[in-house]
Amino acid sequence: MPDLKYNKGTDEEHEVKLESSLVSAGWDNTGAFTGGTAAFYIKTAFVGEGAPIKITGKSSKGKKLGNITGEVRSNSYTGKFDIPEDIELGDEIYFKYKLSKNSIDGESEAIPVFPAPVLKSMKWSQEEARRGEVLTLKAEFDKVDNDTDAVLTIYEYDEDKAHDKITEMDVKIEGKKIEVEWEYEYHEDTDDIPDDEEKKRYGGSYNPPEYFFTVKIDEFELGNNQESGLLKFKDWVEIALNDNLGRPVTDEDYVLTLPDGSERKGTLDKDGRAIEKDIPPGKINIEFPNRKGGVLSDEETKKLKSEESETEDDSSDESENTQEAKDPSS
Repeated sequence: MPDLKYNKGTDEEHEVKLESSLVSAGWDNTGAFTGGTAAFYIKTAFVGEGAPIKITGKSSKGKKLGNITGEVRSNSYTGKFDIPEDIELGDEIYFKYKLSKNSIDGESEAIPVFPAPVLKSMKWSQEEARRGEVLTLKAEFDKVDNDTDAVLTIYEYDEDKAHDKITEMDVKIEGKKIEVEWEYEYHEDTDDIPDDEEKKRYGGSYNPPEYFFTVKIDEFELGNNQESGLLKFKDWVEIALNDNLGRPVTDEDYVLTLPDGSERKGTLDKDGRAIEKDIPPGKINIEFPNRKGGVLSDEETKKLKSEESETEDDSSDESENTQEAKDPSS
């Protein structure tokens, strides 16, 4: 760089000529992968905003990566080359750069090319998940070194491809495999899940929360096409029915209309309760078809109140009938 020390007066203008120069040029990583990309950078000094630049990528064995032309901004230029899948293993890549108006040209150091990791299999230990269950996530690879670091990410699937990231874990590939345990929990309000009737308004159909996972090795994220399969969320609900006096109503038939539009029928037990497992999550409608509005008749109510008058206080006498579905997600 030029000497910027001057002894000239400050009461007049002086023209100073700055010499253009290269500061550095190289790759972002120490290696590249077949079928992937390799990013590079070029840093300069005093070349001028918008200075034209040309970069040519090559391999040591004569494979061409292509030509890139552009303009230098803020004394730097960045880009990337696609690495051909048929490039020979053991080959090395490098690039040449030229700033014709600044009389700058040169060549970067070469970096080795490695085979891209290959996904052989990926799966959940089961097809459905319930709250608190511990699932095992397995994946097997090829062309991956032992003890390779990777990142496993679990996504909630979205039909519009705007998948929500649930969690990510640092993992290590051993013997070209990974095996990770994950405890499933659903922390949102299941009432916010659109049911079948709501989805049909927009030409769709009910779909419970579903999940898939990926494994990222270097720049490659494997499993983006849901190769793991989609894990479905299955829920459960507890039903309780009390009469006007707060007493459990036993042996009462009920009908559940589930979020997917299907029905589930059953009968309450001696405590006026029932539990339905493995149901689709979401809003649930409960009906008791043998009861008019789910309440006792006036005659039955008067009789019960008379029998309980000595033991029930005034607040019990005025209590309302309750029909409630206790959803563990609430």
